[in-house]
Amino acid sequence: MTFQWDWGFALQTLPTLFQGLIFTLEATFYGSLLAFALGLIWALARLADVPVASQIVRLWVEFVRGTPLLIQLYFLFFIFPSYGVTLPALETGIIGLGIYYSAYASEVYRAGIEGVPRGQWEASLALGLPLRRVWGRIVLPQAMRFAIPVFGTYVISMFKESAILSTISVLELMGQANIISAETARYVEPLSMAALIFLCISYPAARLVRLLEARTGAS
Repeated sequence: MTFQWDWGFALQTLPTLFQGLIFTLEATFYGSLLAFALGLIWALARLADVPVASQIVRLWVEFVRGTPLLIQLYFLFFIFPSYGVTLPALETGIIGLGIYYSAYASEVYRAGIEGVPRGQWEASLALGLPLRRVWGRIVLPQAMRFAIPVFGTYVISMFKESAILSTISVLELMGQANIISAETARYVEPLSMAALIFLCISYPAARLVRLLEARTGAS
């Protein structure tokens, strides 16, 4: 059996795929905000070195990093409702992506903060600067200089991994491609066009991240 590519059919899939792309971008955007906010909380909790609490956070970060995103999504979407925690599919996907990438973001924050020379801490405190100002004006800006390019890479990875949300019935880009394939029994065109859309967005974004790394000296 031979397969013949149908450009007409391939182009017909685009409007539906673009509808899914909106959900993909939405999941990536809100998932990134959640990941970077939670990541900072995890990092500060570990650096605070509070007995028990810091160890719990460390174990939590290692657990999230050490288990597959797919399993975490399944727990959130299929198992948690049995305990009364039910959320729509898209919101579940955003939370899953946010929690998963927050574990990686926390390590970036921690490395950036620990990379600030200790002398700057001591000088700031010796001058009597408020701790909030030390963090907000001295420590975090320097840490973010190296963290932002890495976070850009994580956003791109999250954008591509959002395809896994189709497994919990989110009609994002991959989910729409799967529906078209099932309804028409043609898989090559919709899946290929979905892959092309991912590539057309992720590749330029990756180039921008590389440019940002060069500008910040983080490469």
